[in-house]
Amino acid sequence: MGIGVFVGVLGGLLLAHAAYSTVQYRGMLKIMEEEFSGPPPNVIIELLLGLALCAIAGLAVPEKFHSILPYSEENRVVSLPANLDFMIFNHRGRALPFDPELKLKT
Repeated sequence: MGIGVFVGVLGGLLLAHAAYSTVQYRGMLKIMEEEFSGPPPNVIIELLLGLALCAIAGLAVPEKFHSILPYSEENRVVSLPANLDFMIFNHRGRALPFDPELKLKT
């Protein structure tokens, strides 16, 4: 486990604590019969810090990025058909009933 995982766990814990703090703050405001206008500034700072740590961990944990260039030698795609205009993909549309006479109601 590297430092990226630790940073991600820390960011997640900060986000969870900020959520818990906001719920506690709202409960306190209900007891005092005051209007909730937003979380306190310390919770907002905690949210931003947790978000930043999670974003850093999301970039650090995967480590090496792979190339997505079509002509790169690192890609595992062997070859593509010469005519890319009419590529057919399998999808769930086949399971739907097809009725050419069916029209949308307006």
